[in-house]
Amino acid sequence: MGGGGPIENCSEEAIPLNGEQQQQRRGRRGLPDFLQSVNLRHVKLGYHYLVSHLLALLLIPLMAAILVEASRVSPDDLRRLWLSLQQDHLISVLVASAFLVFASTAYLSTRPRPIYLVDFACYRPPDRLSASSSRFITHSRLCGQFDDSALQFQERILVRSGLGEDTYLPDALHSLPPVPSMSAARQEAEAVMFGALDSLFRNTSLNPRDIGILVVNCSLFNPTPSLSAMIVNRYHLRGNIRTFNLGGMGCSAGVISLDLARDLLQVHRSTYAVVVSTENITQNWYFGNRKSMLIPNCLFRVGCSAVLLSNRPFDRSRAKYRLAHVVRTHRGADDRAFRCVYQEEDNAGKVGVSLSKDLMAIAGEALKVNITTLGPLVLPVSEQLLFFASLVARKLLKSAAKVKPYIPDFKLAFEHFCIHAGGRAVIDELEKNLHLLPSHVEASRMTLHRFGNTSSSSIWYELAYLEAKGRVHRRHRVWQIAFGSGFKCNSVVWHALRNIRPSPGSPWEDCISHYPVQIVDGFPQES
Repeated sequence: MGGGGPIENCSEEAIPLNGEQQQQRRGRRGLPDFLQSVNLRHVKLGYHYLVSHLLALLLIPLMAAILVEASRVSPDDLRRLWLSLQQDHLISVLVASAFLVFASTAYLSTRPRPIYLVDFACYRPPDRLSASSSRFITHSRLCGQFDDSALQFQERILVRSGLGEDTYLPDALHSLPPVPSMSAARQEAEAVMFGALDSLFRNTSLNPRDIGILVVNCSLFNPTPSLSAMIVNRYHLRGNIRTFNLGGMGCSAGVISLDLARDLLQVHRSTYAVVVSTENITQNWYFGNRKSMLIPNCLFRVGCSAVLLSNRPFDRSRAKYRLAHVVRTHRGADDRAFRCVYQEEDNAGKVGVSLSKDLMAIAGEALKVNITTLGPLVLPVSEQLLFFASLVARKLLKSAAKVKPYIPDFKLAFEHFCIHAGGRAVIDELEKNLHLLPSHVEASRMTLHRFGNTSSSSIWYELAYLEAKGRVHRRHRVWQIAFGSGFKCNSVVWHALRNIRPSPGSPWEDCISHYPVQIVDGFPQES
């Protein structure tokens, strides 16, 4: 009986079919009748390419005509033309003109295109997902996965974390018992990404089909089809869109996505790029008792950002910022740095992300390399000279240990700082090491307090805070700096093109009047 199917299929294939039968056969196999289905919708993409390369196509017959005419010119004609040009001094004029045209063309074709940030949006979860400290600990106790020592440890971390009482966790973790399923993780991803994108499209009046480049980054949740494919499917983006999905790159992946989008916008003219940055908590909650893996449970919360970039000159008039610099530092060649943020299984086989005790020291090393590279690009000459003199003195003098390294004053280079809200210790260390004022780290502290660590999107919640406070004005410079597993430290610098007003639907829209709050020993106090 097992051989009946193949024999019947072979005999059926041997029977000659007319046109109608062939069409029916193709329909049964799922293949379309291409001759019957071709219409304007299908050929529109081909015409798009045709119009994009119209100038080159028009030049081909022109060049062919010139070559045909040139082949008919005799050597005597060329000699007479040369003599006449020499008498009228036209050769010098032609050579000079050709040089100017060539130089201008080379400059215009090789100079970097300015990249504009038209607008951005951050997801604001509904109030029903609010996770206060007491609710967090109660649910952790009732789920029955943690022993008393683990519960006490989480409670101590929450007290010192700098998180407030209004951060958010996904639906799956509000259930008892929690439901960390693939379906629930997809629902979280859809809610945060589509929420941020809906707000972005509404504020910019952008037709989603005008997007030419889409970059999505989510470190720990990478389903098939990808997150970028989910967005393409939801908004019916065009068929020739260039999509990229970055995973496993940690909290600094948002800057990496911006860098990728910038490079692509240098190649593809007159294009919009959208960068979506998020993290998924549903499937990455740790249900074990190893303390180094419990810290992410206490810090990470729901969040997502969507950023619209453009290289179109006409968008400058409505854009908020111009991209100035992106500096990336990767310390992955060092084993200690590579393993300081590491996803693994504990002794009970439960998966989580382990944080090393050396994390702050490794972050400091990465920061030192990053700001050393960034400094010459942004610091005034006076600061660069002082830094260089300090470096030379430490190299040449025998008592170099007594010469303190000079830390450049980055307050002279930037008006605003958006430091990744990875935790209170991260913000404290950068405030101290960069000699910043409390006002410079206010956006980071308040973002950590209001929304928690939202991973790669946190620097956008911080910029939204500055905009909601009305502090970003024309020609102001903004420094966003993020840290991520690997270990990486990445920076991006923006120049404000106008006085910035907060966009409608800002995550701070209904609560900005309550901030800033003062954090004393982990407890918020109204200022």
